[in-house]
Amino acid sequence: MEIRRATTVVELGAAQHLFDGPVRQAWAERFLASPGHVMLIAYVDGFPAGMVSGIEMCHPDKGTEMCLYELGVDEAYRRRGIGRALTEALAALARERDCYDLWVGVETDNEPALATYRSAGAEDDGVFAMLSWPFKESGGAR
Repeated sequence: MEIRRATTVVELGAAQHLFDGPVRQAWAERFLASPGHVMLIAYVDGFPAGMVSGIEMCHPDKGTEMCLYELGVDEAYRRRGIGRALTEALAALARERDCYDLWVGVETDNEPALATYRSAGAEDDGVFAMLSWPFKESGGAR
């Protein structure tokens, strides 16, 4: 397995089976152009088997942290440590970028995700509610 940072729309398109929906050219370009956005893709024999995306956030009194935005592993490649390796790679990148932490929001009943993140060193930070303001349909899964 090899983990590489995605730098082109073509790479994102080749990995779109790992996302909730199809890659949109304009959104992919915007993602790649944003300095704090990161997409790491795990390749097994040249096939994009998994991905993790992260987003840096900086606040004037806290510094910079990294949010693990999404993790996906192709069903045929699950339970091989790919999700853990991707999470660890994103954590290492966050440390390199001098982030003070890496965090992820996970549904409390999503046992596979919880197990993956815990195996990569994450600790429980309490239970929280996530609220959102849906402004319009984005074309993504909901």
